[in-house]
Amino acid sequence: MPSGALGEFGRIARFFRPLAARFPGALNLTDDAALLGVPPGKELVLTTDAIVAGVHFLPTDAPGDVARKALRVNLSDLAAKGASPLAYTLTLAVGRDVDDLWIEAFAAGLAEDQMYYGIMLAGGDSVSTGGPVWVSITAFGLVDAGKMVKRSGARPGDIVLATGTIGDAALGLAVEQGRLAMNDADRAALVGRYRLPRPRTHLAQAIAAHAHAAIDISDGLAADFGHLCLASRVIGEIAVSKIPQSAATRRATAADPKLMTQLLGGGDDYEVLLAAPPDAVRPLQAAAEAAGIDLTVVGEIAGADHLGRADFVDDDGNRLTVEKPGWTHS
Repeated sequence: MPSGALGEFGRIARFFRPLAARFPGALNLTDDAALLGVPPGKELVLTTDAIVAGVHFLPTDAPGDVARKALRVNLSDLAAKGASPLAYTLTLAVGRDVDDLWIEAFAAGLAEDQMYYGIMLAGGDSVSTGGPVWVSITAFGLVDAGKMVKRSGARPGDIVLATGTIGDAALGLAVEQGRLAMNDADRAALVGRYRLPRPRTHLAQAIAAHAHAAIDISDGLAADFGHLCLASRVIGEIAVSKIPQSAATRRATAADPKLMTQLLGGGDDYEVLLAAPPDAVRPLQAAAEAAGIDLTVVGEIAGADHLGRADFVDDDGNRLTVEKPGWTHS
């Protein structure tokens, strides 16, 4: 079939209806709305994130990677809330230069991640735009009633932990844009982290069971730790030397220590930063190990402060200044 020949409804029927086939509430994508049921004792967690070409992904990125990133950034929010994925809706805006082959590859990316993360398409919309491609997803997750983990629950004495590694995506973007040079293997590792986040959904139940507060690291470690401390009205402290780095990032920062600024302030990590009581650290790390996820103790909640404060300190306890705390949308 020639590129673009299917049209909007043909594309929905061919590429997107199969993604909703296993979710009865999607009504086979033939209605104006979907129906979501919430089991007894559960609550529905809702999150929405959009990604835009040239801002959150590169226009040259493969359409399957674009789809998977759009879904994964929302799954990361669900994980930080302690919620298990249920369903999602999709709004896709593309120009007339986007053909059926692009849409097919985009849908294939969604299908792959649906299988892995256990989430299904419930509905959505597609529109035409004269600007860049953008994708907006609203994801729904389930959590035991009263157990959603908020930003605002951190308490003095809590231990601060971070999943995965920090800074890979920020350095990966710098590599992709030609602002940072490195060997081919490190380049591939870091660019891969920028293109495809790794939402920690398999740790969601443990987060719900043990964490007092959590946030997904999307705007940058410094910014998001600040958000958590402000919401919780606490003074938080992270030891810079304890921040987990991948081998590629560690080599880069060892060669140029100034890159630590990008590590602290760069966005797109999509890891989880959480605060938990000391006796919860061991069960959280055990759950992380069982899920194949690194979980590192990086700091503590040192005290209460109604204004909130997020400190980064060196090995001597000196506070460090983070000149660019993270991404903002203004």
